Amino acid sequence: MDEPDTAAILPEDLLSASSTDDQLSDSEDRKDEAGLPTATTSVPPSCRCPVPVSVEPVLFLSIFSLALQAPLTTQYLWDRISEDLGYNGSRRSGCSNSSVDPDPLQKEVETLTAHWNLYISLGGFSVGLVIVPLLGSWSDVAGRRTVLILPNFGLALQAVVYLVVMYLKLPVVCFLVGRLLSGLSGDFNAVLAGCFSYVADISDKRSRTFRVAVLEACLGISGMLASIIGGQWRRAQGYINPFWLVLATNLASALYAYLFIRESVRPDPSARLLSARHYKAVWRLYSTGGAGGGGEPLHRGKLWLYTLCFFLVVAVHFGTRELYVLYELSSPLCWDSALIGYGSAALNLAYLSSLLGLKVMQRCLQDSWVALVGLVSNITGLVVFSVAHTTQLMFTGYGLCFLFMASTPILRSKLSKLVDPSEQGALFACVACVESLCFLVGSSLFNSLYPATLHFMKGFSFLFAAIVLLIPAAIIGALQCFDQRREHRDSAS
Repeated sequence: MDEPDTAAILPEDLLSASSTDDQLSDSEDRKDEAGLPTATTSVPPSCRCPVPVSVEPVLFLSIFSLALQAPLTTQYLWDRISEDLGYNGSRRSGCSNSSVDPDPLQKEVETLTAHWNLYISLGGFSVGLVIVPLLGSWSDVAGRRTVLILPNFGLALQAVVYLVVMYLKLPVVCFLVGRLLSGLSGDFNAVLAGCFSYVADISDKRSRTFRVAVLEACLGISGMLASIIGGQWRRAQGYINPFWLVLATNLASALYAYLFIRESVRPDPSARLLSARHYKAVWRLYSTGGAGGGGEPLHRGKLWLYTLCFFLVVAVHFGTRELYVLYELSSPLCWDSALIGYGSAALNLAYLSSLLGLKVMQRCLQDSWVALVGLVSNITGLVVFSVAHTTQLMFTGYGLCFLFMASTPILRSKLSKLVDPSEQGALFACVACVESLCFLVGSSLFNSLYPATLHFMKGFSFLFAAIVLLIPAAIIGALQCFDQRREHRDSAS
């Protein structure tokens, strides 16, 4: 039938959709011939999310469970190790008189707790480092929903293992089994990769930065609630009941993703999970700069430099976060569970304040300068933490960090805008891989550095973190100045 006849019979919207599909198919055929990744991330109009809330509840519930269990796990390790070493468990032996040296046994408990945190983190995230990019790239062809459901079941299984350890008083090394099981399912970083990829599928470049910032604000709001609840609940009822809520929350997140999340890509039934193609897509992106850069060295260099900035910023966030509880538990602060919960809540509240600050500052500043303001906020807070010997000074540091999360959504958005729309899945798979590496390196470095520097400066780890953040600040500022100079030169010519 001729095209005019077809147009007369078919409705206009169906004809438009058919034409779009033909164009996508032709584009994919041309990319296959050129050896480039196909545009599997292109979203058909029917798959676009009609409401602003999409994967936010999944991320909210997942981070709630993670923020609830993380400080409680550290405190449980402290109590179990104290019991094994015969330490009376009192962290106030050196609090009445700050001139008295801390108990040597307390130092040993601190060191062992930091080391076990390191071993557990290394176990889970070394496995996730291999699994996350595989799942993320696979979601480009198999769909996003599976990558949102599977990791939550793995996190639920980890909570089951932790509960068994607590009920039966098993050795703390069994915690490592739970982390390995969670890592095999992708862990929390696979949830992050799925959520950010989903948002990239349903948003345009203009709104993407704020949508990414909303996702990161979900991290903070849920983390703040979990921190407040966890500290009070642990003091009232111990460790076991909060971990039952961790289990229920992970299952609820998986159920929400299964029932309410609409697929944002066309699933390919023949897509294989165990394939080297997924790793090749990530390698191609960073070796050539992607289809969006056309192989230009400057474009590829920006991709690497912004990834380096993201790595340093997130590694500092992950590494220092694990130290806050240890720093607050011991003398001279000697905080109890309630104060630890309030401190974690204050830190997580910065996710929301960073979102609001980003929205306001974007009206008068370019994204790069907003990121620099966020880094300055983070650096000043860490410097205060490094010399904090009183509760008031510690909370002052938390207050100065009120914009510390403004930099990460901007870096994610800049990376996303550097690549072609057909490469978003591979990009966020790589970002998730980098995020896993951040946790691995951050946990290894700071959990090793903290006990090694206790004898000459208790807060040296925070000071070191502040110095590290000067590197991404310099790179972001230099790239922005270079871009402005280049734009001015192009406009003048």
